[in-house]
Amino acid sequence: MKKILLIISTVLLVSLFNCSAGDPATRSKAASTSAVIHLTNTTFKQKVFNYEINKQWKYEGNKPAIVDFYASWCGPCRQLTPIMEAIAKEYDGKIIIYKVDTDAEELLAQNMGIQSLPTLLFIPVNGKPQIIMGAVPKETLVKAINDVLLIK
Repeated sequence: MKKILLIISTVLLVSLFNCSAGDPATRSKAASTSAVIHLTNTTFKQKVFNYEINKQWKYEGNKPAIVDFYASWCGPCRQLTPIMEAIAKEYDGKIIIYKVDTDAEELLAQNMGIQSLPTLLFIPVNGKPQIIMGAVPKETLVKAINDVLLIK
């Protein structure tokens, strides 16, 4: 009888865990949509700009993007984080939001000329990127998205 109760308890726990965790395909999709994507030096060169190969700007992506260069100790960077997450959700499927930790990726920050934090790099699919420095209000970011990234 104890064995049967143990088996039933185990089955119930596994079922409960699976229900609360949800379908893996759904979890994976939810995690990948409207999320801010953290880049390393290697992934930046693959997804944004390979500064080692290209002498002129050449965007590697196929959707407009914003790259947020930040540091964990930077107060204005922390203020900007929820705004960037909200923008990632609002513009899901239209633009990509990337983040680069300049402390972890010093070489990348140096090669991109990042001297002030936060620095936001607005990248249209075609054309040259533009920079905004500092923690700016969401309205300013939305205007820049519409004007620079041509999202209407």
